[in-house]
Amino acid sequence: MNKNKTPIIIGSDHAAYQLKEKVKVRLAEQHGIEVEDAGTHSEVSVDYPDFGSKVAQAVSTGKFERGVLICGTGIGMSMVANRFPGVRAALCNDLFSAIMSRRHNNANILVMGGRVIGDVLAMEIVDAWIETPFDGGRHQSRLEKFDRIVC
Repeated sequence: MNKNKTPIIIGSDHAAYQLKEKVKVRLAEQHGIEVEDAGTHSEVSVDYPDFGSKVAQAVSTGKFERGVLICGTGIGMSMVANRFPGVRAALCNDLFSAIMSRRHNNANILVMGGRVIGDVLAMEIVDAWIETPFDGGRHQSRLEKFDRIVC
């Protein structure tokens, strides 16, 4: 069970709507985490940047500590989210990436590809990402370099 029960914001496009609904249940029932759903709310075609921006903005401004984004491949959502200051969105379609995104990168948005992974693997990834702490130490100084990058 996750000791950090701060709310999480979640969003998806139409391609990952069904998986988003399952992830919401998993976060609430397995981890006791309150989830705010930024949409979409159906399988009707939408533009993923609209929902990726909502979640990333909420994390970037500190309204939420963490978020979850899901689209068809996860690629588009991760590209959108990482444009926001302070966001470290990690595309994780396997367990190792999910664990390392937390341990070494302190990822604050988990991104998954709903058309890439199945429901069982997605739940395992969510569990690992929620339960894995940041290692800190040498990794913290590397993350601080992120914040100093000006483009």
